[in-house]
Amino acid sequence: MESSLKVMDSIKWYFFGIILIAAVIEVIWANRKHIQVFNYNESLGNLGVFIGNQLARPLSLAYKYMVLGWIESFHFFDIPTNVFTVILTFFVTEFGYYWHHRLSHEVPLLWTLHHTHHSAMKMNLTTALRINWMGNFVSPLFYIPFVLVGFSSKIIITCLAIGLFFQYFLHTEAIKKLGFLEGVFFNTPSAHRVHHGSNKKYIDKNYGAILIVFDRIFGTYQPEEEKVVYGVTTGFYSNNPLKINFLPLIEYFKGNWKREKNRIKDIDSN
Repeated sequence: MESSLKVMDSIKWYFFGIILIAAVIEVIWANRKHIQVFNYNESLGNLGVFIGNQLARPLSLAYKYMVLGWIESFHFFDIPTNVFTVILTFFVTEFGYYWHHRLSHEVPLLWTLHHTHHSAMKMNLTTALRINWMGNFVSPLFYIPFVLVGFSSKIIITCLAIGLFFQYFLHTEAIKKLGFLEGVFFNTPSAHRVHHGSNKKYIDKNYGAILIVFDRIFGTYQPEEEKVVYGVTTGFYSNNPLKINFLPLIEYFKGNWKREKNRIKDIDSN
């Protein structure tokens, strides 16, 4: 596990470089096009959430390897590692991600964690950084069945990391609809803009990470057809990283968290 953590730690700096360059390009694009895709306070809040995740990252990553590595010792089958099984593991991980993501919208307690990501009112690359601090300790639990079957925990974690990196570039308005590629196989910025919409027709749609095929299979795919209204159904929530992460969970245990019209009805934090 220690060697895997070192490899992941060295790779992350290359990822950070690419992420930073992409963000700078998006800022330049928005300024030249005079498009208001950024809110200064919200972006600062997003960065605050991101910094918190990075501080907790060594612990959360070690936790993933520990939990899934321990479960791996009880596996039912010995699945060899080769090109075919790596590809199969990728699809299995995408399937697991789809259902984890979908349940994070449909189960009130899980939504208190995922709400962090959806409470952003703007769609830009900093929005991708708005991930709940506690969510990283819950997500590995959804992949336990696949590890028990015999799929490699290390490959699953690697696929999740690649998926997270891919999804970073979906959080933008700079890339428009991709024509015949929309809704076929891969997820796109257009499809993910829909996912972040609070429009009635966009709510609880397009859960895929890299792939969109499971949304097609399970009937949750929705193309981008009208201007997206970003954020949660109650509007502005908060730009305070602590409130963004913890207030929904606190309100849940107070009994102030309700589900209405096939959507979690959020509390009013104003």
